[in-house]
Amino acid sequence: MGALTGIFLLLLPIAGSMLLVWGIFQVFLDLRTAKQKKVVDRLVETRVGGKERQIKESLLRKRASEERNGLERAVAGLQVVGRLQHVLDQADVPWSASRLLVNLTGLSLLIFMVMIVLQMNFITALACSAGVAGLPLLWLIRKRKKRVKLMVEQLPDVFELMSQALRAGHSLASAIQLVSQQMPDPIGGEFARVFHEQNLGLKIEEALLNMAQRTDQMDIRFFVTAVLIQRQTGGDLAEVLEKIGKVIRERVQLLGTVQALTAEGRLSGWVLLALPVAVFFVMMIVNRDYGRMLIDTHTGRLMLGTAIAMDLMGMAMIKKIVNIKV
Repeated sequence: MGALTGIFLLLLPIAGSMLLVWGIFQVFLDLRTAKQKKVVDRLVETRVGGKERQIKESLLRKRASEERNGLERAVAGLQVVGRLQHVLDQADVPWSASRLLVNLTGLSLLIFMVMIVLQMNFITALACSAGVAGLPLLWLIRKRKKRVKLMVEQLPDVFELMSQALRAGHSLASAIQLVSQQMPDPIGGEFARVFHEQNLGLKIEEALLNMAQRTDQMDIRFFVTAVLIQRQTGGDLAEVLEKIGKVIRERVQLLGTVQALTAEGRLSGWVLLALPVAVFFVMMIVNRDYGRMLIDTHTGRLMLGTAIAMDLMGMAMIKKIVNIKV
């Protein structure tokens, strides 16, 4: 153990120096991107409040992804990086996936080494380092889920507004601009991005396909498919959008009814998940010697691990039962 502690004491200053160099590099990189922000300010002509910020951050994120260091380029080819970048885009977080992965990995390793040097339990150090790496990812997934849900709820109003604009004689590009100005985020920001992409020279079909790929929502894919078919074969796009909006509105209402009917089952799942944990901590306070038998003995640790696994499996099964697809 003494030799292991000496090795960690030797590696800790090296890791600290590397992190210091990395921080200085990030400062210089931020100073370099200041000129890029001014270029984006000149490119964007229409001021739409928060939506303009969204477009600028998208362009800056794309530019930053091209300027990776060696370590980021090494991990950029991993499949998980592409998926993480997709989650970041859907959550509207202007971060680079490769840089985020490198930073989280380095931070978790640093915390793990510090806790080992301080002679803390190996399992505790591993759990803390995993928590440091996992909590930001859980926050991203929750933010993405909340944003996508709000976007789907806004779609019926979007299609109704576009249908009325088309019937009033507006072009498709003007209808998209109207949605970007009248609708709040997140759907307003997505349509603002489409409008500015086609303003900068991209075909409106390609801009819509980019939005469908970025959001990865079936309802938006229906809308994009309808627009592409209408652009090729003709037809009354306003009527099609009105019908799509009606279908989505009815589906959102049905989903709300299902959520209300399954609320008791979901609440039961959370209660069953939290109750054993609460009883364990209460037992550690009321009768500490009795509770520590699950931690200090091999049989107790085995029983505790089995209980945790069964508790999580039960929660997953309840979630699978009450998660009804609409």
